[in-house]
Amino acid sequence: MTVQTAEQASSPTIDRPFPMVVVGIPAFNAERNIAKVIVNAKDQCHRIVVCDDGSSDDTGKIAQALGCKVVTHNRNRGYGSAIRSIIDTANSQGADILVTLDGDGQHDAKEIQALIEPITQGEADVVIGTRFASQGSENSIPKLRQMGIKSITKLVDSLGVSVTDAQSGFRAYGRKALSCIRPGEQGMGASTEILLEAKDNGLRIIEIPTSVRYDGRSKSTLNPLYHFSDVVASTLKVAAIRHPLLFFGAPGALFLLVSLAFGIWALNIFYETGKLVTNLTLISVGTAIIGAISMIAGLLLYTLITVLREHTA
Repeated sequence: MTVQTAEQASSPTIDRPFPMVVVGIPAFNAERNIAKVIVNAKDQCHRIVVCDDGSSDDTGKIAQALGCKVVTHNRNRGYGSAIRSIIDTANSQGADILVTLDGDGQHDAKEIQALIEPITQGEADVVIGTRFASQGSENSIPKLRQMGIKSITKLVDSLGVSVTDAQSGFRAYGRKALSCIRPGEQGMGASTEILLEAKDNGLRIIEIPTSVRYDGRSKSTLNPLYHFSDVVASTLKVAAIRHPLLFFGAPGALFLLVSLAFGIWALNIFYETGKLVTNLTLISVGTAIIGAISMIAGLLLYTLITVLREHTA
């Protein structure tokens, strides 16, 4: 890659002869690997932004000593907050492309050029480095983590974003994506929230095969079950907020249909025998209440979101 001078890179104008590439690294207690990650990434970009997300070790000091822009959180806020700080900093520095990679060294910085190529060629707005595209790549991923990633990816696919690795932290964002993506989730759910946000904004998302290393890497600070449930809950919450009528209205209508069916069944028995079947009646009433509450919640949330969007437009 041809690298600009510092003066060229600092200019926020869009007429730069080469795109300004910023690498963003969310890091929490990553002093063991952060120096190597930074050194390997330096030749692949113009600037590096490290978000020290409340580390208790020397992560921030090491990054600063190596010439990185360090954004420090006074406490551990989570992956989503770190990514948001990185995106804000990249925008303030006039980045054309932001590449995010983890601070534990599992990603290969030499693959950054391949990751950003679809953006520089005008073929994509968001590029994901997938761990599941190349033959045999799954063998290096711990089985439990692999199951969790695939389950979350299937959930995201059911919400309209067709990818193979919804949890990859190795991503590239073009200028259009940087202008409209700002995750609200603080934790790991931000990874799927970004994909849903990209879809809603009509951004082009593609994947390219990338390698990943777990041998010798520091273990995640999160319990795998907690990590999985947190991401799933965040994804469903984001989907509910973005599409309340579909998320609440459709189940509500289904419950009302079930209520109608059981109600008709109970009435038929009553007309024929003169006896009210308590179980059928309770099911009919209960599903009617659940269906009504669900539909009302969907309508209220839809109205509130519509007003907020109009107000902020």
